[in-house]
Amino acid sequence: MWTPNRLEQERLDKLTQLESQHIAAYPARVERTHTCVEAIAAFETAEQNAPSPDAAPAIDVTVCGRIRRVNTKGKIAFMHIEDESGRVQLFLRINDMDENVYKRVSDKLIEVDDFVQVKGVMMRTQAGEISVRVGDIVLLSKSLSPLPVIKQVKHDDGTITEYGEFSDVEARYRQRYADLAVNQGVRAVFKQRSKIVRAIRDFLDDEGMLEVETPVLQPIYGGAAARPFVTHHNQLKQDLFLRISFELYLKRLMVGGLDAVYEIGRDFRNEGVSFKHNTEFTMLEFYKAYIDYHGVMDITERMVAHAAQTALGTTAITYQDHVIELAPSWTRITMRDAIKQYAEIDYMDYRERDALEAAIRALGDDKDLKPGQPWGKMVEHLLGEYVEPHLIQPTFIIDYPIDVSPFAKRVAYDDMHVERFEFYIAGMEFGNAFTELNDPRDQEARFLEMAALFRAEDDDATPTDDDYLRAMRYGMPPMGGFGMGIDRVVMLLTNQRSIRDVLLFPHLRAE
Repeated sequence: MWTPNRLEQERLDKLTQLESQHIAAYPARVERTHTCVEAIAAFETAEQNAPSPDAAPAIDVTVCGRIRRVNTKGKIAFMHIEDESGRVQLFLRINDMDENVYKRVSDKLIEVDDFVQVKGVMMRTQAGEISVRVGDIVLLSKSLSPLPVIKQVKHDDGTITEYGEFSDVEARYRQRYADLAVNQGVRAVFKQRSKIVRAIRDFLDDEGMLEVETPVLQPIYGGAAARPFVTHHNQLKQDLFLRISFELYLKRLMVGGLDAVYEIGRDFRNEGVSFKHNTEFTMLEFYKAYIDYHGVMDITERMVAHAAQTALGTTAITYQDHVIELAPSWTRITMRDAIKQYAEIDYMDYRERDALEAAIRALGDDKDLKPGQPWGKMVEHLLGEYVEPHLIQPTFIIDYPIDVSPFAKRVAYDDMHVERFEFYIAGMEFGNAFTELNDPRDQEARFLEMAALFRAEDDDATPTDDDYLRAMRYGMPPMGGFGMGIDRVVMLLTNQRSIRDVLLFPHLRAE
């Protein structure tokens, strides 16, 4: 049960005092004619159209918002209220309103952080600030817990240091509602997120793709290499998995006669967290018939550039001090050539698992190399350790080992690689794509090979999906498929270092 602290108890006492005066602290009805910004704009328009400033017509408004500042000087008070559109100043004078109403402000029964409804006439103060001359103010919601105080110090070099009651990052994540209320910059990030997602959706719609929805609860998880969350259906007495990917369901739709589909939604992976990983995250996947992974690369670079241009007005961005150009065309390099360039090792000289492991350990940077890993996982280790940090400008790494790519078609030039790419920007992996495998016999063999390579409890285990194989046997068109983490794209385009800064409610340990 809530135990109020001293400040909260003071606010509770004020609430009791208001209610003793029969003042509704949480009324059910609200009036609003203008947002704060609309009220200011209406007055500016009236001023511009008037023959003289004194001849501007009266603009009556009713605005609502949270009180952010109060300065009372006897029979006059100044106040700022804020809604989502912005702030407007209020000018209160005891002669302009009921004395008892003014007294609620001067006695601080209505105070900072409360929500209010204000009726008045727009004006410009002697200091030149457009304001509302208040005729009435009504309490809409009494704040019982004062919002955290954020203070800023601007240094000579232009940088800003924040401190105060809410400087702890974890506290901001846990109380995102308060974080949004006091940090305009945080609100701006999530508005940009919405704009970015909308831009991606509009781009895919214009490409002729159909947005669809597939099951979140799945009897067999698949389409990615990750450990799932398990839940239970009581009525059916059946264990189910929260999806780790949309892939196998979207590809079933291609069997059903749809030529291009996409889905933007939540995936869930029961694995570690980092600055770029969260157990619950937003993915985009699309599948388009009659193109290969080169066609998917073309779509990818145009889509990311479109999202940047729409949200930011430019394809040249700055991320963590890196100046990055997102406009096509992006660099394309095979995984083998990239590793040869940065790790100075040709993994194709070590085609046996044990030989490659020994070669990697000889490089002296094997702290994350797990004993007994399949050959392809060790190749991915080389990519992550030696290549990924160098991929600042947008780069497609193409042609991956077959034993870590069970849904991609083989390359023409050997039996160890498949037509798969991942794309990297600012040293981070953003997406994954294939020329999709559509031979059901090959797919079944891949499932069996994966089962032999990985133990059942491994994160990279890929369970055999017999219904998916049945769908493939009806005939699946050749296609390109793609998956991308939306959260990372938002990180990139809003210059946020941590994925938690672009998730409204990131998962945290128990408090």
